[in-house]
Amino acid sequence: MTQRTIPVRFLRAAARTARRRDVDAQEWLDHLGIDPELLFDDRARITLEQATEVVQELWRLTGDEWVGLGARPSPFGTFRMVCLGLMSAPDLRGVMERVRDFSRVLPGLPTFDVEVGERTTQLTLDTESLDDPDYFVTDIALSVGLRFFSWLAGSRLPVEQVALPYARPERAEDYDQVFGRRIAFGQATASLRFNNELLTLPVMRTEEELEEWLRNAPADLLMYRDYGATPADQVRRILERGLRGPWPTPDEVASQLAMSTQHLRRILREDGTSMSAIKEELLRDAAIASLVAGEETIAALSERLGFSEPSAFHRAFRRWTGSAPGAYRPKSAQDASND
Repeated sequence: MTQRTIPVRFLRAAARTARRRDVDAQEWLDHLGIDPELLFDDRARITLEQATEVVQELWRLTGDEWVGLGARPSPFGTFRMVCLGLMSAPDLRGVMERVRDFSRVLPGLPTFDVEVGERTTQLTLDTESLDDPDYFVTDIALSVGLRFFSWLAGSRLPVEQVALPYARPERAEDYDQVFGRRIAFGQATASLRFNNELLTLPVMRTEEELEEWLRNAPADLLMYRDYGATPADQVRRILERGLRGPWPTPDEVASQLAMSTQHLRRILREDGTSMSAIKEELLRDAAIASLVAGEETIAALSERLGFSEPSAFHRAFRRWTGSAPGAYRPKSAQDASND
C-alpha cells in the first residue's frame, strides 16, 4: 500500500498549538525539517512520518498526551492504561461505555457521553471542556476513537454519521478517507454514531497486540487504513500498481471490478471523484514521500513516475501542492541541478 499524505491544516493547527506554548514556530518547524512556507497554501501536504514527528515533538514540549489542550495535563502512559481497561470489555458496547466512564474519572481526558437509541448509538465528545480553538484535539479524538474501535473489532466499522462542530473545509476529501462519506459539518456537537448491530461485535485483540500497536504511536493512530470497500477505494488499490509498473487502463480497472467502464465512471462521479483524480492523488503522495526522504533526485523521481521530463513534473507538482518540489526536500539534500 502506498503512503497517503496528510493535509497541511493538521500542521497549521499543530503550529498554532506550539505558539500557544510560547514555542518559536519557525525554530520548531526548522527542527522538524519542514518548510514554514507550506503553512500558507491549503494544497500543501506532509507525510505520515512528519505528522508523527509533529505529535511526538508536541508531546515532548508539553509532557502531556493531549498536548496542553485538555482541561488538565494527561501524563504519558494514560492512553495505554485506558486501552488496557477497554480491552477487557466483552464487546464494543462495553468498550464505549468504559470510554464514557474513564473520561469522567481520569483527569485530563476529554469527556465523552454515550446515548443509546432504538437503532443507533452516539458517542459524543464534550468540546467545551477542551482548550481547542483549531479543533486539533477534536479531530484526533474522534479519528483515534474510530480507529481504535475498528482495530478492536478486527475490521473497519461503518459510521452512520460523523458530526463535526465547524464549517466544511474547502478541501475536505481527506475526511472521507478517515471517517467515510457520512460526515455532517457545522453541527452543535462532535460525535460518532454507529448502528446498534455493531455494538455486539466482540473484542478480538490481545494485550500483546495492543503493546505492538502502541509502540508505533502515533503513526498507527494517524495513518489511513486501506480496508475501505467503496468503488473509489477499490479503484485506488488497482491503480496503485501503476507506481510499480504500467498503469492499468480505465477498461482494465473496470474489468477487474466486473463492471463496464462507463458504469464505473458514473459511480465514481457520484462519489465526487474519478480515475484520473485518484491517479493524481497517488502520484502526488508518492512524489511527496520521495522528496521528503531526500534519497532520489528530482530527475529520477520524475522519470519513475512516468513524466516525460522534469519540467513536466515540476508543473504537475505545483498544481498538486502549490509549491515547487524543492520546498519538500530536506535541507541536507543537495540536488541544485534538478531543483
